[in-house]
Parts: sequence; C-alpha cells; structure tokens
Amino acid sequence: MSPAEEEKSLPLPQRWPRASKFALSACAAAVAELVTFPLDLTKTRLQIQGEAAVRRDGAASGQAAPYRGMLRTAAGIVQEEGLGKLWQGAMPAIYRHIVYSGVRMVAYEHLRDSVLCRAEDKTFPLWKAVVGGMSAGAIGQFFASPTDLVKVQMQMEGKRKLEGKPLRFRGVHHAFLKILSEGGIRGLWAGWVPNVQRAALVNMGDLTTYDTVKHFLLLNTPLVDNSVTHSVSRGLLYKSSMDCLIQTVQGEGFMSLYKGFIPTWMRMAPWSLVFWLTYEQIRRICGVSSF
Repeated sequence: MSPAEEEKSLPLPQRWPRASKFALSACAAAVAELVTFPLDLTKTRLQIQGEAAVRRDGAASGQAAPYRGMLRTAAGIVQEEGLGKLWQGAMPAIYRHIVYSGVRMVAYEHLRDSVLCRAEDKTFPLWKAVVGGMSAGAIGQFFASPTDLVKVQMQMEGKRKLEGKPLRFRGVHHAFLKILSEGGIRGLWAGWVPNVQRAALVNMGDLTTYDTVKHFLLLNTPLVDNSVTHSVSRGLLYKSSMDCLIQTVQGEGFMSLYKGFIPTWMRMAPWSLVFWLTYEQIRRICGVSSF
C-alpha cells in the first residue's frame, strides 16, 4: 500500500487531528451553551437594566433602576415574553462558541504539546499552563468577537419590543450584515479589547485549572481517566473599556459593576462541567486521546 493510500485508510481524527478536535470541542460547547443559556440571558438583562434607564431618563434615574435579581428577572422574561425567550439569541451564542471554544481548545493543545513542550510523563509546569491558557483564550476570543457582539445584540431584541421600540434585526445573518454595513469590518470587532482581556483571565482559570488538576490527579492519586476525574477537575455607547467603566460608575454607582455576578458565577460552573464532561466523552467515542 502506497503512503497516500495508507493515509486515506486512517480514521478522520488521525488524518486531520486539529480539525477533528475543533469539531469535537465545538459540539461539546454547543451542548453546554444550550443547557446554560437562560442564565446568560438573565445576566445580560440584569447588566443592561441600569444602562437602559440612564439612556431613557437621565443619570439620576440610574440609582433607582428596578433590579429584580436573577430568579425574578428570569421569571419576568417568561411572564412578559414567553418561555422560549429564555433562549433569545441562542443561535449566535452557539455560533460564538463554535469559533471560540474550537479555536481556544486547539490553540491550547498545540501550545501545550508543541510550543511549550509538555514532558513525556504528562507533567506540565503551572506557569506554562497559565501562559498557554491565557494565550489560547485571547486567541479564541479575538476570532469569536463578531459572533459575541451579535449574540448580545440579539439578546436585547425582546427588551426593545417591550419598550415599544422597533426591532433592529430579522435574524442572526441580518444582524451580521447590518453591523457590517454600518460599521464595516472594524464594527464587527467593537469592544474586542476588553473581551480578549476577560477571555485570557477566564481561560487562565478554566483551561489552566482543568488541565493542571486533571493530570495531577491522574499522576498522584488512584483516580483513572473517567467522568469522575473530569467532574472533579473541571450602536456604540462607549468609546473604550475605560469610558464604559467611568460612565457606569457615574451613572449607576460602583456596585453596578457587579450586576449579574451571581448568574455569571452560577452559569460558569455548570457550563464548564457540561462542556468538559461532554468534550472528554465525545473525544473518547471518536477515538481521540483524552485531553
């Protein structure tokens, strides 16, 4: 058998390892996003309430904005807009994670195995894991910034309808085209700097922690590479991120910076758990080595 024929006979994960890992991580992220998306929508609505009040009634009203808390906000969305609206913007969120999670996972494994050179016994110094996690998160978020922008814009369409404002978008593709026509290519990357900074820090906690803890457990405890181990491990308003910070504090007070903290925290934990469990299992099913 010639080398070309031999290569064609190999399974897809071996013929195109990075493309396969991209697809598998995208599938796992889509599952995690669908399961936890209502919490993301609730977080966005909580964060936007004061901003909407300031724009409508002036800065003084920001202090009296009717923040309802996570559960009451979710219940209000169901009562006022319907149960299905808890998944308003789910498709652009899934598109975002197809790009974001796919790129960050492939980037981290490449950095870990080829650039930062993990040892043959699977040991990987913490500082290298931190560098790899932050770099992979920043790269993934940069590529995913346009889909992240569309996701947030689509989430707020239900709120605009309740306020008697005309809907801006007919769907995800219309939103992309409208943002592109109004702001050009640069418009799709509006706000990318703080998003990339945040993603770098998030992945320093997510990728670094999971990879470090998982392999520490495998190397130093009787635990094996299974689900138990995987669970244990696991329109411009602002000129810049600094301008956003200043306007938010001036208009709504310092504590407004932490609006949506509880739903953000409550979403991150189940999202990561669902993602890592799903990702490890579909890698195993498809014949790809464990992360």
